Amino acid sequence: MSPELQKRCEKIELILSDVDGVLTDGHLVVDSRGVESQRFHIRDGLGIRLWQRAGFQFGVLSHRGSQGLRIRAAELGIQIVRQSVENKLAAAKETIADLGLTLEQVCYIGDDLFDLGLLRRAGLAVAVADAVPEVRSVAHYVTRAPGGHGAVREVVELILRAKDRWEAIVESFLR
Repeated sequence: MSPELQKRCEKIELILSDVDGVLTDGHLVVDSRGVESQRFHIRDGLGIRLWQRAGFQFGVLSHRGSQGLRIRAAELGIQIVRQSVENKLAAAKETIADLGLTLEQVCYIGDDLFDLGLLRRAGLAVAVADAVPEVRSVAHYVTRAPGGHGAVREVVELILRAKDRWEAIVESFLR
């Protein structure tokens, strides 16, 4: 990890993430009754839980609204769930104001053009491996994993390692 990336990771107190294409693989299945379904990776769910266990908050900002997201967020105890968001930077500013944080303390994970405004201002801008080129070009870190395949878990581990908290989490599973 570069010294600059290390420094950025150490400051992070909140991870905000896009949903479609980051927590999911971007595929949306609509059945003949019009019922949507999305796929969430179990490793990302554990990553979110580990982040929360370490005492930090995780939130989602989605351009779309989704019942599946509401259900998954409730399962994971995600308190910050903003759906049908047109301006993610404005939504993030409202959220961090309520939490007493600054954008420098925020990691944002995105994949597409809707994410650019917030990515350009976040303390740690992360693009998933299969993000559009415009998003990858502004990211401080690009994941090895594509969206919906453990990318969020990878980011959680990256930040917790930088904060020297990862080994304690691993140890907690050995007891």
